[in-house]
Amino acid sequence: MKGYGVVVRFAMHWGEMDALGHANNARYFTWFESARIAYFERVALASRAPSPLGPILASASCDFLRPVVFPCELVVGARVSAMRTTSFTMRYAVASAAEPDVCCARGSGVVVLYDYRARTKVPIPDDLRARIEAVEHPRRSGASPRRR
Repeated sequence: MKGYGVVVRFAMHWGEMDALGHANNARYFTWFESARIAYFERVALASRAPSPLGPILASASCDFLRPVVFPCELVVGARVSAMRTTSFTMRYAVASAAEPDVCCARGSGVVVLYDYRARTKVPIPDDLRARIEAVEHPRRSGASPRRR
């Protein structure tokens, strides 16, 4: 999970398997979501306080590299690989906690900062950019690296 600013760890559930005995393909997107939300919490983008501004997922993809089977303790990493005016690209990795350097799946998603009242995308504010930069490059920003 080197290179991922946020890493979450959790146990795979029995019900996440499909009839072929491995994790159902749709579950990977749920695992990506868990890492994405942890990342949002880390950069103060996922607030429970009412706000018209928030993230919205514009696209998502997954490359399945090797099957995940129960029982399995998983680690899922998230990082921001690119920022544009109103959106940023996130990258994800899924691995077994027993072999965190052996990737089972890789994914990506484009997240747009969205004004839910006006129903339009908005520019990413400088303070959010700085918080993302602090997660992605802690030595440059003066922030200490922290894993979840």
